[in-house]
Amino acid sequence: MSKSFCNKKKVFNKIKKLNVRSGEKMYHIKDKEFIRGKVPMTKEEVRAISIAKMEISDGDICLDIGGGTGSVSMEMARFAKNGHVYTIEQKEEAVDLIKQNMEKFEIKNMTVISGKAPEDLPQGITFDKVFIGGSGGNLSEIINYSYENLKEGGIIALNFIVLENTFEALECLKKSKFEDIDISQIIVAKNRKVKDFNMMMSENPIYVISARK
Repeated sequence: MSKSFCNKKKVFNKIKKLNVRSGEKMYHIKDKEFIRGKVPMTKEEVRAISIAKMEISDGDICLDIGGGTGSVSMEMARFAKNGHVYTIEQKEEAVDLIKQNMEKFEIKNMTVISGKAPEDLPQGITFDKVFIGGSGGNLSEIINYSYENLKEGGIIALNFIVLENTFEALECLKKSKFEDIDISQIIVAKNRKVKDFNMMMSENPIYVISARK
């Protein structure tokens, strides 16, 4: 059995485990369920893998940097039901969308911070899990903050589209002494109806990086 197949099997086993909480049926929220506006959103397949990589537990304290529509934050909050999620977003339109989605999905264990990372990131809080979906050009400082404010054994996950940011993140993670650095390229293809036929259309590749303190 190939190493690649084994790694994929581990990820999907994590996704399967995340969907069981004391007999309660859990599922990942579909893209079409979110209130979106014009704010970019992490797609559902990438969210599912990113959440699995973070191994979120019921009581975890989590941080989402670059909240966007809040799609990742909502998923984190649902899996950390007895924990809490802090999400920071600098665009007013996106902050409003996050609040709308919180209300729609009845998310109570979440705090939205309208501000910019790293200067407006929470102080005096240690996190179990950190997700970075956007850095605003301050990736090195944000990764350093994440390392300093993660609990021992805590996990960070990052999503990137462009190679330059991916390479920068890898170097920053190494310099910050993160361990178990893992990188996956996710390419999602979805069917599109063309008359009576289905054509598979690929979306942009996404790089999902995870590491442990």
